[in-house]
Amino acid sequence: MRFGIHVTPDLAKGVIARTGARIEDFVLVPSSVRESFTQLRTRRVDVMLVKYSPHENDIAVGPPVGFDARAVLVGTDHPLASRDTVSVEEAASYDAFDRPQGFPESVWDLIVPPRTPAGTPIRRVHTLTTQEALTHTLTTTQALHFSFRSVEAGLSPRIRAVPVSDLPSAPIALAWLNGAVLPAHVRAFIRAAQAGATWVPQAT
Repeated sequence: MRFGIHVTPDLAKGVIARTGARIEDFVLVPSSVRESFTQLRTRRVDVMLVKYSPHENDIAVGPPVGFDARAVLVGTDHPLASRDTVSVEEAASYDAFDRPQGFPESVWDLIVPPRTPAGTPIRRVHTLTTQEALTHTLTTTQALHFSFRSVEAGLSPRIRAVPVSDLPSAPIALAWLNGAVLPAHVRAFIRAAQAGATWVPQAT
């Protein structure tokens, strides 16, 4: 099964493991944040992992199958880099990133809130483009990026993920092309992931 992922495979592997499926039965297909749902729309993947249940007319999204804790990404020389945790109010003191072109605005507002709970604006001044550009900005400025704990394993050694103590974890869900006729083994995996049941590979 072709399984679309973002940045690192850890979340997807966790979902697969909880169904009782074998990782060998999957091809994990990474994508960049700029691609959004291109993999599904071009049928390069059968199903993909998404956060915050994006509302796209041609994309079907199931109920949550897990959660991803929040973090800010900072360069190792950043004033917050040595902290065990930070608050979103503290993070708002630093420049952050605006959404990539084509990325759903409603989802980006959940990833990088326009304001903190106390009403402080978050300065979304850098446009997120590539992982390389993100690393360059984080290591050459005091900017930070609101992100997730799951990306930590794939970060440059010059970047640190600092947990955010007061932002709720993001729900993660499986998404597939709306109206697509999915093979039986893909439908079985989706049902098992949603129900926490054991998935047994079937012939298509």
